[in-house]
Amino acid sequence: MAAAEPGAAPGGGGCAPAGGGSVPVLFCFSVFARPSSVPHGAGYELLIQKFLSLYGDEIDMHRKFVVQLFAEEWSQYIDLPKGFVVNERCKVRLVPLQVQITTLGNLTPSSTVFFCCDMQERFRPAIKYFGDIISVGQRLLQGARLLGIPVIVTEQYPKGLGSTVQEIDLTGAKLVLPKTKFSMVLPEVEAALAEIPGIRSIVLFGVETHVCIQQTALELVGRGLEVHIVADATSSRSMMDRMFALERLARTGIIVTTSEAILLQLVADKEHPKFKEIQNLIKASAPESGLLSKV
Repeated sequence: MAAAEPGAAPGGGGCAPAGGGSVPVLFCFSVFARPSSVPHGAGYELLIQKFLSLYGDEIDMHRKFVVQLFAEEWSQYIDLPKGFVVNERCKVRLVPLQVQITTLGNLTPSSTVFFCCDMQERFRPAIKYFGDIISVGQRLLQGARLLGIPVIVTEQYPKGLGSTVQEIDLTGAKLVLPKTKFSMVLPEVEAALAEIPGIRSIVLFGVETHVCIQQTALELVGRGLEVHIVADATSSRSMMDRMFALERLARTGIIVTTSEAILLQLVADKEHPKFKEIQNLIKASAPESGLLSKV
């Protein structure tokens, strides 16, 4: 979701600080109104996060929104005043603007990070076309190294499921993290992304499409990032689970694409200094696995 910056507006700025702890807030969206609370002194960003946690399934991530505060002095909602913090019980609402954001899907190396999700040894016998997605995933990581794109790798409960398969070369990866959460959006990952200036796009691949890939993609979009899922480098135990996950994600505005499209979009020009090397990677063409026929 892309939310509008709060603009200056008269009134509704709250009362004098009432100390620490949490403050009750009524969060309104569409026909819904849900009471919750936020820490005393919470501002715009925390309010947005709370709206996402309460209404994530109902919010169209590709709309612009404005947060409004109910002002007693006007007996109506006003745009959230600049610098507003929650000091007392209040009522806020999230209002969609009429303009819809078009997801163009442009990629540049300087604003892109690759996410490699749970390509682990114990998944080998269970995941459909696992050998093929390993091959494509390795090609993507080679491309990331050539283009200087940061790579973040996770491993789901490696104590039980093993490490990343040996065919995947993790040389130069920015992070390789164990996890138990299905989504890759761990605190360490969020901290690493915050350290990289200008990040706009995430290229995501691995397993399983309908679990870790899907949950990661939705969390990233909820944080305002554009997500590209590489269809020929992601799979599941069941092709039906994979197919419906990709369809669901595409409907939310997430871009479902292919490894060749990703790599060529990143170089963009035959005159790019790394074009020949990227072209050589692509010439080792993706296996005819049937993965793309089941997107």
